[in-house]
Amino acid sequence: MQEQEKTFITADGTALFYRYRPARDGSSDKALVLFHRGHEHSGRMMLVADELGLDDFAYFAWDARGHGHSPGARGDSPSIGTSIADIQDFMQHIEREYGIAPQNTGVIAQSVGAVLVAAWLHDYAPPVRCAVLASPAFKVKLYVPFARPGLRLMHKLRGNFFVNSYVKAHYLSHDPARQAEYNTDPLIVRPISVRILLGLYDTAERVVADAHAITTPLQLLISGSDWVVHHKPQHDFYNRLGSHIKERHVLPGFYHDTLGEIGREQAFVEMRRFIRARFDAAPSTVDMTQAHIHSHSRREADELATPLSPFSPRGAYWALYRSLLKLGARWSEGLRIGRDTGFDSGSTLDYVYRNQPQGTNAFGRWSDAQYLKAIGWRGIRQRKVNIGKAIAMAFARLRAEGKPVHVLDIASGHGRYVLDALSSDTLPDSVRLRDYSPINVAAGRALIAERGLEDTVSFDEVNAYDRANYQDLSPRPTLGIVSGLHELFADNDLIMESIRGFGDAIEKGGCLIYTGQPWHPQLEMIARALTSHKEGSPNWVMRRRSQQEMDQLVAQAGFRKIHQWIDEDGIFTVSLAVKENT
Repeated sequence: MQEQEKTFITADGTALFYRYRPARDGSSDKALVLFHRGHEHSGRMMLVADELGLDDFAYFAWDARGHGHSPGARGDSPSIGTSIADIQDFMQHIEREYGIAPQNTGVIAQSVGAVLVAAWLHDYAPPVRCAVLASPAFKVKLYVPFARPGLRLMHKLRGNFFVNSYVKAHYLSHDPARQAEYNTDPLIVRPISVRILLGLYDTAERVVADAHAITTPLQLLISGSDWVVHHKPQHDFYNRLGSHIKERHVLPGFYHDTLGEIGREQAFVEMRRFIRARFDAAPSTVDMTQAHIHSHSRREADELATPLSPFSPRGAYWALYRSLLKLGARWSEGLRIGRDTGFDSGSTLDYVYRNQPQGTNAFGRWSDAQYLKAIGWRGIRQRKVNIGKAIAMAFARLRAEGKPVHVLDIASGHGRYVLDALSSDTLPDSVRLRDYSPINVAAGRALIAERGLEDTVSFDEVNAYDRANYQDLSPRPTLGIVSGLHELFADNDLIMESIRGFGDAIEKGGCLIYTGQPWHPQLEMIARALTSHKEGSPNWVMRRRSQQEMDQLVAQAGFRKIHQWIDEDGIFTVSLAVKENT
């Protein structure tokens, strides 16, 4: 079938180039989506369509930002997170424009593309049928001593800049034809931006460490004589995978261009068999709804909740850390609020949202500024921005369908993240804010009065985990919002009370915005040093939920996720779902 050249539009309005090859046998229900190496483009990846020999599949291959025919500085992107989000946009475009569901789609990716796909599988939990990752670049070999910390320091001092890849064609493949094509292809470029190189490292470390969260049926191909990337992170990734169906094949003598090597038929034999087996069988889905009983995240939380001996090195360290926080609370306003109300309280979050360092003296203000710069608080502020995007999308969807917009937020804190998303042009028909804390309710009512929204917005003291509190609401909500609440409690049976409450309250076609926390790099510090506002839980011990776990819980109440946002560090997600049954 004739190959077609097309573009799709990303969330930020960028038109990215892709190639589309319809299935040779005329089928229109299955697809394989291909993701190229760094420096390369879709044309180099279409050899997979040529050699795989699966004629009942359509093939799609993109040019990532800054590559091939897609726009942007060569070898650059606004961020790794942007490129991962671009994958989600691409897959949604394929589903929308070609009618091919994710369950009938497989992905094949090489090198840098494989890292992006692995992160996408982790962060977005797409229900694709299977994935094949060839020589993922989880750790690029930088032969210059201390190259990575040096690049990080220079990036901090200089901002973004570009470095040329040392990789030559003869380090990629033994195939003379592939080498010649690489050397003469005008679309292949050697530069890569430092922010992308460093972001690649950071993302890879996060995904390898938390590969337990990936349950997609997955085949990993490892080039046995790879000059470009290290093997160990690839094996660590495989060994930690949560997939119930997984394969690993080490290809002796292969260089980095696994799918373009001499003898690559070895790889294609395994790929054909794996893909055929996965599509001949029903989609494989791992049930994550009982992860609060037994899972990696449950074991992790149990370990964090285990007290340390004050005479052990770690116990002494965290005791000193807690003492320093208490001392800092004398001068830092943020630390004082955390000490008095809990670092997971609505008061703390409202202070973090405002992001204005305060203290009793210059040292206190400096300490407060460092406190507010913490990676977790940075993610919280981005979550607020993403909730605003989700609210805007939900409003537009409901109005386009001729539905009224009645909002119910069940754990609003002070309500700032909802109120900031409202404007005179987009006011809903009603907003009902709730929280169990009288402190939060009083502060929220003050914000409502300050903004003159009393006619539209109400704020009541209500327990979010009593399902009866969702019954017989008038007006009936068409948009539910729950932000930051479920992350505080490990028990899925408990949070299902609120999720099912939303299912009771929201009719078919209504929307639900929910947040998640699939990852956090400071879990031990939070558990050992920060206090919680929850009764009977003085320590703030988190049990992370994978995005798949969160999506499955929401699905049990009749909701289907239609869009998702995530911060650059992969900590907090915001999802928009639609109610599919009455």
